[in-house]
Amino acid sequence: MAIINNRARDNVASTDSREESDPVNEESSSDGVDRRHFLSCMAWAGTGMLWTLSGGVPRSSPLGAESLLKERSKGDLFFMQISDSHIGFDKAANTDVTETMRAAIAKINALPVQPAFLLHTGDISHLSKPSEFDTADQVLLEARAGKTFFVPGEHDVSVDGGASYLDRYGKGTQRGRVGGGWYSFDHSGVHFMGLVNVLDLKAGGLGSLGAEQLEWIEKDVRHLSSSTPIVVFAHVPLWSVYPAWGWGTDDGARALGHLKRFGSVTVLNGHIHQTMQKVEGNVSFHTALSTAFPQPRPSTAPAPGPMTVPAGQLRDVLGVREVRYIPAHRHLAVIDHTLSGNSPDAAFAAGEANARAHATQTVGAASAAPAGANEIGIDNFAFAPRVLTVPVGASVTWRNKDDVPHRIQSADKRFDPSPLLDTKATYTARFTRAGEYRYFCSLHPVMQGTIIVQ
Repeated sequence: MAIINNRARDNVASTDSREESDPVNEESSSDGVDRRHFLSCMAWAGTGMLWTLSGGVPRSSPLGAESLLKERSKGDLFFMQISDSHIGFDKAANTDVTETMRAAIAKINALPVQPAFLLHTGDISHLSKPSEFDTADQVLLEARAGKTFFVPGEHDVSVDGGASYLDRYGKGTQRGRVGGGWYSFDHSGVHFMGLVNVLDLKAGGLGSLGAEQLEWIEKDVRHLSSSTPIVVFAHVPLWSVYPAWGWGTDDGARALGHLKRFGSVTVLNGHIHQTMQKVEGNVSFHTALSTAFPQPRPSTAPAPGPMTVPAGQLRDVLGVREVRYIPAHRHLAVIDHTLSGNSPDAAFAAGEANARAHATQTVGAASAAPAGANEIGIDNFAFAPRVLTVPVGASVTWRNKDDVPHRIQSADKRFDPSPLLDTKATYTARFTRAGEYRYFCSLHPVMQGTIIVQ
């Protein structure tokens, strides 16, 4: 269990300030993130991390404060967050994600007070298949809770731009020029905003909300009193957790700018499959554990993606989150639970060591075995080679060696996009004109490559 006390919270602000004045550090990564300072302003929380917001100021409390959840009063609000179920995934990191999602629901059902509703913060499915959504819906029906509110992850919209997701979960939500699905609702004096930042992604970019959604956010809160507690939930974090891995939202700061006048703003996200917290002014950010598989912590492995942990430790790094708002005290309490009840620290460290060793072996094998003619491998969330030169009329084949799907898309729509490429799948395109063709993965847009045809 990781606890941040009030002194540690004060250090968050001072650390941020030092990084702005002294950006150069020998421990900095290639994207300018100082790992020592990075870790000092975040909590890696396991089971039993309790945060409370009083007048918009976060503070942490020992595990015993969970007794608040047993003292249900009229008007109190208690809800759960579940995230990144990835139904359909079946690789080494977790061969039965349906079973661990069901274990997460059992964890919720075992709590002393049942939640008013669930928030699912995206990647319900792994390959956007109707059967995967069907399975997730069936498991969620086992929860002794009210309605489930959804926002999509990139895996939920990867095949058809989110059309099937919206048909299933998007009734009554806002629609835009490209997709849609954002909405708001009020419950027990709290205003909730479900945002969509996984559509219309650009090469090299992060998550994106877009102009239409930003305009809607401004209008949606215009009528609210500044004392209204705000809860924002989306898939990709709205703050720049680790841009080198695409963990952030390009226009997240603009969205939060519309919420500056509110005393209490809480942002709940998924996507990175680990618990991290950050406090910035009136905003408290919380990312959640997955129910499917963990991903490495920033800079601890060569790339993100499904991480295999030692046998018996998987449930240490999967979990759910409970949140309760107490109007009488203006508190928002947040507790993260792993499925096992154990701290995730040891399992994360072991999994990251495995990921580093695997990457070293992969690089060695790739250098020993020549690639096929005009072939681009996709491995460790990168294209290899990143730049490929071919003659006019040549065909190029992409081969996915990762444990997650990717989708090839031209940055300027000069060749047809690939279908969703699951593990071992290939895609071939023929280039009949000379020129430079930039492309990226539409699910993970920080992945970029170039084909030079001459």
